[in-house]
Amino acid sequence: MTKTTPEGRKTLGSRTKLVHAGRHPFEQYGFVNTPIYRGSTVLFPTYADLISRNARFTYGTSGTPTTEALETAWTEISGAAGTVLAPSGLAAITLALLTATQAGDEILVTDSVYRPTRNFCDTLLRRNGVSTIYYDPLIGSGIEALLTPKTRLVFLETPGSQSFEIQDIPAIAAVAQKHGICTVLDNTWATPLHFPPHRFGIDMAVEAGTKYLSGHSDLLLGLVSANAAWYPRLRETYDLFSMCPGPEDVFLALRGLRSMELRLREAERQGLIMAEWLAGREEVMQVLHPALPSCPGHAIWKRDFSGASGLFSVVLAPCPQKAVAALLDGLTLFGMGFSWGGYESLVIPFDCRTYRTATKWAPEGPALRFSIGLEDTDDLKADLEAGFARLKSACG
Repeated sequence: MTKTTPEGRKTLGSRTKLVHAGRHPFEQYGFVNTPIYRGSTVLFPTYADLISRNARFTYGTSGTPTTEALETAWTEISGAAGTVLAPSGLAAITLALLTATQAGDEILVTDSVYRPTRNFCDTLLRRNGVSTIYYDPLIGSGIEALLTPKTRLVFLETPGSQSFEIQDIPAIAAVAQKHGICTVLDNTWATPLHFPPHRFGIDMAVEAGTKYLSGHSDLLLGLVSANAAWYPRLRETYDLFSMCPGPEDVFLALRGLRSMELRLREAERQGLIMAEWLAGREEVMQVLHPALPSCPGHAIWKRDFSGASGLFSVVLAPCPQKAVAALLDGLTLFGMGFSWGGYESLVIPFDCRTYRTATKWAPEGPALRFSIGLEDTDDLKADLEAGFARLKSACG
């Protein structure tokens, strides 16, 4: 029975919170899971109720019991004052950026940011009069030197998308707080289970529920959580846009929520097994996995994070593109696709050199990003072993 309250669950473990947060079985005839509510129109019993909007829900775009269940659960888990949902991770990012900016503002964005975030800043935000300055993700408290009277927001992402730089979040957040500047963190890699963003001074945290919250590569969803200072403005922006996710996706995310920690812990375990194995391969020059002592930023990761996920990158020894293609094209267990966090293993090649502006990305060889799924790691190693043999053969 779910009779505990968010306040009463504060001392309970994260697995217990994931199971009970956002659930009210006795409001739905004892059924364990919140059902899917589809709808636009909400009826009011009287004229007075309609005129005063006297109802728990007033219209489909303002929320349903299904969306409310996920919003309240995520708020509790992330330690926020409130959460809003969006139809994708990128939609959640844009919602946070639009909440905190207006024409004439400047924002600081980490140079290691998810590339679609960069594209949004360089196009729509620029057209709306917001200037973006990219900064070295390793700048730490030195970010203070980049602030101007027009700076309104600092956008962080740790680890960096693809290149896995670890940012000093407490140092950057402290500088931003000192100057009254909003901070937004893309926290998708760690989730609140491994990095509680608001505890570290972040104002708004963005998550792609498409990844580990879903866990099954079958939905698109974004979440933005905010502290008490920023939640009212975030909610206002959300209501103005009516940026609603589909009810089936929200339901599936709620289902995924209950087992997210178990899956995330297994992804961490599997990812470390594969990262350590790859680090011992002669074909691999460097493994960019924050939990490995050899990875730059490991000390900050160990200080601030309670765990890792199954996503990391490697830099291969110098070889021609045809050799990388030979490695990837023959893989039978690793799929090639742009998402991650599901039950299946994925790999993509990447190259940040063409769009970095504040820092230089210059690895000596080609780079690959791996998302390790739930397959047997011995089978994954065998698949890559055969791939490396093809790579060597293609290199002549």
